[in-house]
Amino acid sequence: MARTLGIDLGTRRIGVALSDTKGKVATPFTVLQRTSDDNDCRVIADIATAEHIKTVVLGYPLSMDGTVGGAAMVAESFAKKLKEHGVRVKLWDERLTTAEAERSLKHTGMKGRARRAVVDKVAASVILQSYLDAQHARKR
Repeated sequence: MARTLGIDLGTRRIGVALSDTKGKVATPFTVLQRTSDDNDCRVIADIATAEHIKTVVLGYPLSMDGTVGGAAMVAESFAKKLKEHGVRVKLWDERLTTAEAERSLKHTGMKGRARRAVVDKVAASVILQSYLDAQHARKR
């Protein structure tokens, strides 16, 4: 099975996570510093090619009531640009994933600066794991 890549799109950083080849487990991969949408999409497309990625799951930050706000529109625009770079993209509800990642890292005892350095890729793995779990639930 092809691997899946998860993205937590932030204003300053992009968290990236990868699935295993069986599509069951998401693992934090890297954090990219935001530059421009075009450059960021090219870098993600390069990662997708190098890691044999079939689908990119992009966090879709809906408002808590499920409506599309400004951040979700930014994600929609970024998804469109990724598709222009030849990447297959699925938007995935990411409400509270960064908070969940923060909570998880605090629980491990990780302190401020160290936590900020990895929270984005951990949030990407939370998004991706949610997607993978939903795919496996559909197959049952």
